[in-house]
Amino acid sequence: MKAITGESSELKSSKLKPGVNRGLSIFDFILRLAAIVGTIGSAITMGTTNETLPFATQFVQFRAEYNDLPMFTFFVVASATVSGYLILSLPLSIFHILRSRARGTRVALVFLDAGMMALLTSGASAAAAIVYLAHEGNGKTNWLAVCQQFNSFCKRISGSLIGSFVAIILLMIMIFLSGAALSRRR
Repeated sequence: MKAITGESSELKSSKLKPGVNRGLSIFDFILRLAAIVGTIGSAITMGTTNETLPFATQFVQFRAEYNDLPMFTFFVVASATVSGYLILSLPLSIFHILRSRARGTRVALVFLDAGMMALLTSGASAAAAIVYLAHEGNGKTNWLAVCQQFNSFCKRISGSLIGSFVAIILLMIMIFLSGAALSRRR
């Protein structure tokens, strides 16, 4: 008789409390909103970054723009794409708040979130490599550090990367939350 009551209490403790998945879904929705702000902010900041330096006369000027380097262009496109995805995924996130037992759409979101995280990581990593070269230069290849001259440009592109890496961390947390919600017993 003791074994049956022990087994019964074990079954009761393994049952999911109805609000746990709903709480995870609400947190997922909030993280999506924060990631949207990070990715849109990064794309806009990088896409509007330029600086012009006069040289000797006003007719000869040096100009730095984000689209001078393909890595920055890729970063803007990747950030904008992930922003669009995150905006389009908001209705599914709301659906998970209302129907916390939905599994198929949550599995789809895990895969799509992972793909978008990979895209954003590749764009941010490519841009970070160029930002590092802009700040430090490379003496072996005679690449000069340009951030001493284009200070405002470098500050903006560095800030843009910070927002993007924060969004990457938020996407990782969203993937873990979705995995936790999927692994809970129904």
